[in-house]
Amino acid sequence: QVVKSARVMKKAVAVLEPYMESDEAGGPRERIVLATVKGDVHDIGKSIVGIVLACNGYQVEDLGVMVPADRILDTAREKDADLIGLSGLITPSLDEMERFAAEMERREVTLPLLIGGATTSSRHTALRIAPRRSGPVVHVADASRTSGVVRALLGASSASFVSENQRIQEAERRRTPRRARPLLDLAAARRRAVELSAFEPMEPAFWGRRVLRNIPLAELIPYVDWTPFFHAWEFRGVFPDLLEREATRTEARELHRNARERLGRLATDPGLEAHAVYGFFPAAKEDDDILIWRPGGLDEAPEARIPTLRQQEDRSGPRLAAADFLRAAAAGRPPAGGADVIGAFAVTAGHGLADLVAEAEAAGDDYDALLLRSLGDRLAEALAEWLHERARRDLGYGESENLTPEDLIRGRFRGIRPAPGYPATPDLGILRDIFRLLEAEGATGVELTENFAIRPAASVAGLYFASPESRYFSVGRIGRDQLEDYARRRGIPVAAAERLLRRHLG
Repeated sequence: QVVKSARVMKKAVAVLEPYMESDEAGGPRERIVLATVKGDVHDIGKSIVGIVLACNGYQVEDLGVMVPADRILDTAREKDADLIGLSGLITPSLDEMERFAAEMERREVTLPLLIGGATTSSRHTALRIAPRRSGPVVHVADASRTSGVVRALLGASSASFVSENQRIQEAERRRTPRRARPLLDLAAARRRAVELSAFEPMEPAFWGRRVLRNIPLAELIPYVDWTPFFHAWEFRGVFPDLLEREATRTEARELHRNARERLGRLATDPGLEAHAVYGFFPAAKEDDDILIWRPGGLDEAPEARIPTLRQQEDRSGPRLAAADFLRAAAAGRPPAGGADVIGAFAVTAGHGLADLVAEAEAAGDDYDALLLRSLGDRLAEALAEWLHERARRDLGYGESENLTPEDLIRGRFRGIRPAPGYPATPDLGILRDIFRLLEAEGATGVELTENFAIRPAASVAGLYFASPESRYFSVGRIGRDQLEDYARRRGIPVAAAERLLRRHLG
């Protein structure tokens, strides 16, 4: 409703502007600078925040994505801003926010700083960002709360709000975390690796990579998972249940109807393109590493070595690493009986999306712009689902599947496709190995930022594991011994590994 009201507001202002002496005719308004931090390309949440603030009478300067600290601070000075808001979705963005807060302090910028985004939290803000500066730093859990927080920060009661925020953050810093489950040492965790019960030699339909360009968007629509779409619009619950709940039924049904209609138009719009590259490669595991050979190159050194992380929390059952779903190598060579198979993929439904969003924003239609952003993300995930179904057929065992779209969304098929940054493979850095293996940039036009976000944002990449015993899991907390071992295997300093895996450090 807020986003739709923004569309009405902007169209009304467009009518009134010729009659206004200046854009300050209604009196001065507080100015707010918003940006997604350097290295991060995600902006759906930030866009909602900007719309909400504009509807509440604030002047919003949205700098977009991947914005360096200098540009944000210079803009804030030039625009005489009253507040700065930062957004981020990937883990490295947390480091950027810490550096930004320190730079504000160095420049003696006293403006309030808002922190938001999927990877952020009130605890991290209190522990790692707020101590970097003397000015107020406030975490905002979701877009709907932003206007209230800004009103409190910039209003007559700002001193008491800031004082209460500081008190809460100090209490958070003093809080003793709940007692965590003890960690096994890495050697003990490895002794509890899962043992595959059987090996099925597989001969995929092709070896190496295959590029698919200009995939018809209409083919992807049945694969759309609507629950995350509604979450982006801050509807709580699961699709299709939220279409029936009394509290959400009217708006949810209207949004779903509008989204389906917009998808139909996108399917015939040559301005949005979907591309994919995927492939199959001989592979095996060595300790917790995945060894990958080029097809026909089994007598040579592996083409790639992808490290994985192992569960270390002392629980019953095996302690898993993604590498466990492959057979073990023999002294760095493929195992007796032949190599296993691993797949890799990179897909995008984002080429042309930025232009469509810009057209909608230029027309004052924030509702359509946000629809396009959120549908772009869903189409990318739908393309990943569509491609995985094709990959399972190429591996031979998918031919007998008879799965509904609901079955696919719920993962009721053999095999998994973990993406870097997710619980089983939390290190975003292995995207570089996947991109290199697939030559993904040239094949699909996607690229990696310095912090391993994929551009365009409506893109996904990951690995395929075909073993019937493969399953999703969460690495959870790891110990210092595994952190140091992982840094050695990745060939990076321990401090760099700490930054990449900070959410998993015991």
